[in-house]
Amino acid sequence: MTPRFKDFGDGGVVISEPLSFKLHGQEFHCKPAIQGKVLLDMVATASSTDQAAATKVVIDFFNAVLTPDSLAAFNTLLDTPDKIVTVETLGDITGWIVEQYSSRPTEGPEQSQSGQ
Repeated sequence: MTPRFKDFGDGGVVISEPLSFKLHGQEFHCKPAIQGKVLLDMVATASSTDQAAATKVVIDFFNAVLTPDSLAAFNTLLDTPDKIVTVETLGDITGWIVEQYSSRPTEGPEQSQSGQ
């Protein structure tokens, strides 16, 4: 009989390689890894019929993923009237970052030990 218990180790392998993007000639840096809950919250809220909540999820997402210095510079850029960043571009950036966080190859605790 299989026990009804599984140890998920330390929560997964954390990739520490840099993640960054460029916009209007400025480079912005994201945290190398984020809690999986950030992506789950984003998906849950983005599918809401409440337009304000769906909009806020993008703002909350950038607050969660950008490093503090990059977040400050990003917000300054978004408030600069002569450097327009369209909603579509914000969506493209968000999509790309989500893809980077969610499609990075990861190895569970069991696989990493079996390859030794």
